[in-house]
Amino acid sequence: MKQIYFWILACISLLGCGYNQPSNGLEDYDLPQMKDSGVLVALTLNSSISYFDYRGEPMGFQYELAEQFARSQGLKLEIKTATDAYDLTHKLLTGEGDLIAYPLPIIKEFKDSVLFCGEDIITHQVLVQRNGRKTPPLTNVTQLVGKEVYAKPGKYLNRLINLDKELGGGILIREVTNDSISTEDLIAKVAGGEIEYAVCDNDLARLNKTYYPQLNINLAISFDQRASWAVRKGSPLLAETVNQWHNENLTSPAYRASTKRYFEISKRTPQGSILSIKDGKISHFDDLFKKYAAEIGWDWRLLASLAFTESNFDTTAVSWAGAKGLMQLMPRTARAMGVPEGKEQNPEESVKAATKYLGLTARSFSKIEDPNERIKFTLAAYNGGIGHVFDAMALAEKYGKNKYVWDDNVADFILLKSNEEYFNDPVCKNGYFRGRETFNFVKEILARTEFYREKIKP
Repeated sequence: MKQIYFWILACISLLGCGYNQPSNGLEDYDLPQMKDSGVLVALTLNSSISYFDYRGEPMGFQYELAEQFARSQGLKLEIKTATDAYDLTHKLLTGEGDLIAYPLPIIKEFKDSVLFCGEDIITHQVLVQRNGRKTPPLTNVTQLVGKEVYAKPGKYLNRLINLDKELGGGILIREVTNDSISTEDLIAKVAGGEIEYAVCDNDLARLNKTYYPQLNINLAISFDQRASWAVRKGSPLLAETVNQWHNENLTSPAYRASTKRYFEISKRTPQGSILSIKDGKISHFDDLFKKYAAEIGWDWRLLASLAFTESNFDTTAVSWAGAKGLMQLMPRTARAMGVPEGKEQNPEESVKAATKYLGLTARSFSKIEDPNERIKFTLAAYNGGIGHVFDAMALAEKYGKNKYVWDDNVADFILLKSNEEYFNDPVCKNGYFRGRETFNFVKEILARTEFYREKIKP
């Protein structure tokens, strides 16, 4: 409580002085000085849109744009994260970063202290609902009267309260105060039919629609809000260069590829035909699974189940994140495991490298004595990256759970890593993580493995 109190006082102090830049010698630190250092330090937030770690590789739409800009200037990008928009601005003004690579709201309290630059991003809040219901989707905010709408405290809840007043009352607002449920969890509940309506920003809605195509996100419920990147007022050359780069980059293949990766390409593995298990075979690659699973002491049917989940046995598969081949290895992992360049979609190279990686990952969980438990942790790390699993273990230990047991223990905290209260916890070293996919990934593979064991001989 004491830390929160001092943080509130600090924010009030900053707001009171309009975020005036401190006289700390930063007035003359602009793009030429950054080029002399060879490094651009970008500040951003951990989130599914801006920046996160996925299978050991940095990702995120804002991260990729910052990387593209830094590369255009011959600079190495360094990322530092903050907790919110106020912390971003504070870190910028105190010299912890050179550029806010995040859509900072263009409001007076920030305009007085920073230079906005780059893309003029227009955001607004939308109603998240589901297509395919018996009743058609709502198309007008007046239709919200009498409807249950779920929202987290903060700007989403505030907008619903104000909208309810504008309509004369009648919206059944359901405030979700449970810290273990994030806005993205509410979106998943809408997609699954557990609740009818939720609220979020349009960019978050667009991203989640790539996971849940049944979502309808067409109804805006707020006015547009402008936002953009920002730099210190003492960095006008950097701001000018960012503006110029943005105008030129907006139609570039790199920018278009990043936009498609996060807001257009489906995050789901396409379903296709597989061999009939009644013939005693799971796939055309069973011999490879048997050969390499033996090297790490795994049941080959478990390895086959993993491959099905990753690629649906499609050797040409390429995921939205750039993972390739039968076992969907990320490029950096494939190189590290000895896959020759250009051979990522070779089935034997893929299975060989994947089992090598699984074996190495399992060793990182050597303190987990139960081999079946160790497999769950290894699968989770394969899907989301070992750092996020370590974070979930640290959270489990902190909250009195068994960090060496997956179900009802560490698995619960993998889910919570999409909630900022948990991924900003000091015991977490790897930031935001969309844990729902990993949680389901482990369950799905193990369930299918049991099915294979019932139908297919060892």
